[in-house]
Amino acid sequence: MSLLPQCIDPARGSVAVQGLVLAAVQIVVALSVNALIVLTAGAVSRLLAGRAVWMRVQRWLLGTVLCAC
Repeated sequence: MSLLPQCIDPARGSVAVQGLVLAAVQIVVALSVNALIVLTAGAVSRLLAGRAVWMRVQRWLLGTVLCAC
């Protein structure tokens, strides 16, 4: 019983069904957030890839970070 989330109430019906609904909601939310992150990262990548100055700065910065480690 201590492993059940507090929002699952055995008095309101099947604990298994409530758990599955909670899991489904969590999966939908996680997929939505991750999809937005991927789409945003792709847009930013396309924007920055077309700028030669940014590519030079990125290479220099990453090289500096790798050397500092």
